[in-house]
Amino acid sequence: MSAPPPPTPEAPWLVADVGGTNARFGLVTRPGGRPERVVVLPGAEHDGLPGAVHAYLTVHAGVRAAAACLAIAGPVNADRYRLTNAGWSGSVNDLGIPHVELLNDFEALALALPRLDGGDLASLGGPAPAQGMVKAVLGPGTGLGVAGLVPARGGWVPVPGEGGHVTAPAVTELEYEIVRALRADGMPFVDAEHLLSGPGLTRLRHGLALVEGIHAAPLPASEVVARLDDSLCARTVEVFCGLLGSFAANVALTLGARGGVYLGGGIVPRIVERIRASDFRRRFEANLVLSGYLTGIATTAIVAEQPALTGAAAWLAQRAALPSPTAPVPSSAGPAPGRTTLTARSTTP
Repeated sequence: MSAPPPPTPEAPWLVADVGGTNARFGLVTRPGGRPERVVVLPGAEHDGLPGAVHAYLTVHAGVRAAAACLAIAGPVNADRYRLTNAGWSGSVNDLGIPHVELLNDFEALALALPRLDGGDLASLGGPAPAQGMVKAVLGPGTGLGVAGLVPARGGWVPVPGEGGHVTAPAVTELEYEIVRALRADGMPFVDAEHLLSGPGLTRLRHGLALVEGIHAAPLPASEVVARLDDSLCARTVEVFCGLLGSFAANVALTLGARGGVYLGGGIVPRIVERIRASDFRRRFEANLVLSGYLTGIATTAIVAEQPALTGAAAWLAQRAALPSPTAPVPSSAGPAPGRTTLTARSTTP
């Protein structure tokens, strides 16, 4: 695929973060610029990605995009995409945009990491992230995303994956009991995403109620994290934070992420203080063999709004060999990478 043309106000780049619940859109109007005119469209209000793109460009933007980078919450393969937790699938050739790049949504989030400034991040424990080393990002939202970011000559290479579908990281007897209760209640297999996601919080609360013999009407994730004065919700979030710590450690060990583990998604920014006060960091470091290795790895929450859009813009800039979106980057966030030229990435289911 040829390189995208430079963005201009008349022919900007379209960047998007398309999740199972919402599709977020923005425009880049100049080389090195950050996404602007950001709009969040509920996926349920559109019958597919082409309709959502058309609605944004005609109703909210009124321009014709010269190029686009779409971050998709699910596997992508060449021009094909499929949302894991929604019904949208198809080819980007149907969008009517001359140059389109596809990324996994957490691949785009990984690309944003070196471009996030201090106000975009909140420490969850550990030292400052080591500079120039592999980073990892994960995050519970509608699903559970995972990706890595590997330093290369003059830049960074994103590493997509489907790590959210590994086995649930149950460690304590209570967690094992919750998994057993959910399986007995009709779930033949419980993976990490089944517990560490928005629907996972609802499921985790239900499993805890089963274990404790409590009748509890289902609550959506937003209500679970908003009702921490309720003892069942509070215990659910505590279990969630412990599981999240063990899962983050597994990701760190798998990728060798000594440049830090970053937590994004829709849930973490709402409960940063709860995570800090929880068993999260102790569980992250709890390894009989490599506790010292994990102790030296930073864990950081991403609290920026729409960071995947910044990553999508950075990918187009790399493809066009133009300056990437910039931000004042503190030493704890590592150095901002320079330019690099990379081939388009794709993942398979």
